[in-house]
Amino acid sequence: MSLIGLWGDHGQTALETSRVCLINATATGTEILKNLILPGIGSFTVVDSCKIQGEDVGNNFFLSKDAIGQSRAKVATELLSELNNDVTGDFVEESAESLLESNDGFFQQFTVVIATNLCERTLLKLGKCLWANNIPLLVCRCYGFIGYIRLVIREHAVIESHPDSAHEDLRLDRPFPSLVKYLDSIDLSCMNKKDHCHTPWLVVLYKYLQEYKAKHQGQIPKVYKEKNELKELIKAGIQRNDDGIMEEEENFDEAVKAVNTALIPTKVPANIEQLFEDPDCENLNAESSNFWILVRSLKEFVANEGKGALPVRGTIPDMTADSERYIQLQRIYHNQADTDVAAVSRRYHDLVQSLGLAGCISEQEIKTFCKNAAFLRLVRCRSLEVEYSPQSEKIKFQVQHLDSEDPDDVVFYVLLRAVDSFYDTHSSYPGWYADQVEADVHKLKGCLTKLYHEWGVPCNIKDDYVHEMCRYGASELHTMSAFIGGAAAQEAIKVITRQFVPINNTFIYNAMKQTSVTVEL
Repeated sequence: MSLIGLWGDHGQTALETSRVCLINATATGTEILKNLILPGIGSFTVVDSCKIQGEDVGNNFFLSKDAIGQSRAKVATELLSELNNDVTGDFVEESAESLLESNDGFFQQFTVVIATNLCERTLLKLGKCLWANNIPLLVCRCYGFIGYIRLVIREHAVIESHPDSAHEDLRLDRPFPSLVKYLDSIDLSCMNKKDHCHTPWLVVLYKYLQEYKAKHQGQIPKVYKEKNELKELIKAGIQRNDDGIMEEEENFDEAVKAVNTALIPTKVPANIEQLFEDPDCENLNAESSNFWILVRSLKEFVANEGKGALPVRGTIPDMTADSERYIQLQRIYHNQADTDVAAVSRRYHDLVQSLGLAGCISEQEIKTFCKNAAFLRLVRCRSLEVEYSPQSEKIKFQVQHLDSEDPDDVVFYVLLRAVDSFYDTHSSYPGWYADQVEADVHKLKGCLTKLYHEWGVPCNIKDDYVHEMCRYGASELHTMSAFIGGAAAQEAIKVITRQFVPINNTFIYNAMKQTSVTVEL
């Protein structure tokens, strides 16, 4: 099942060549894999040493009653493989902890590793191994009505971030020479009715913008009053019939509407400026990634050929116009974009040569980079090792404000950490045995107090939340697994295709109130 419309043929290629590892075929784990197998990952491997038990069958659609006692990894792999014949499935009947002890290089073969239901000790060991090899790790968990996703990735560059809304790159505030030449060659005053009402609004706006600038020392309108003055100039240009009544000219209406969006000053976005100032951009070396060499090439372009601006994107929006003039406009923007791409490409190859490297990206990739130059994103997560350190300042800051009647959902992150501490001490989860729920409440409070003591801040979580975590008894509800499975698969696809911006770095879902929070921890 191809979804090329979402991420393009190059994104689909990345997906089809990816290798995904799932640790533990839990309900959440199999739901994640289902949502990766259907769009067509290359292959998957399930690592799980457990045998299927009754509770597995109760919440996991990829395990059956007849399979109780069999290998969970084997059965899950067989049933998941039926979803897509083009995807190769494999399994390893061994625990992640055992694999890390005997062959830690095993996990280095994968594009992304997804871990569910790992104890804290094994998780930290796995995280350290993958972090050292720059392999993305996605930690997922469902605990009662709480869902948790943690992305662990050292550095993830996104070129095609697909922003929800972005202004067109028309450069009317600083038109390039070929655009000026074309626009100046058009004379609205001597057109017949047909040509006048089919002149692209971009041309109309440019013409009346010149009139406005002539009256205001070359300045473009910036505030509401100034923009209204330009709008009135455009409206006054609409042709009138013999009775003096304004004709209906949709292109002029479009020009009036575009005043608010098409005249936004052309400048380098703040987040791109931050990339230019990043040490990895400033200090290139033989180990630098193609992304940073491209960013450096872009920076040099902006300082030279671009004269303070990014490469022209090369696209224009739909508008009321005759085909001939619309295509002429399209070609002008497209040609300027090609000129800018060529300039960035020359700078890229010069840098690659100076570093003694062999350029390994295509001209199409450079073109894609330039087209999306305004939307580049960089995600740098913290390692689990740093997060779990008692000295973590970000954790301390987040947990100091959870004493209100309706605290932030970060409270459940703290409670999950306390639950893991409980498991390490008692080899079971709080509330796992129905007759020990009340006793476990007291024990979990102790784990919570110990955790806060390590952070050096007073414990401020209300008892109701502790009781709720014990009431869950580490249950993994299928509805929760399905939701988190979809969300986690989406994040995995973002990482694999390097498109869209993944979470940074922790996502918590509270099904009781249907709320969620994404926070850097």
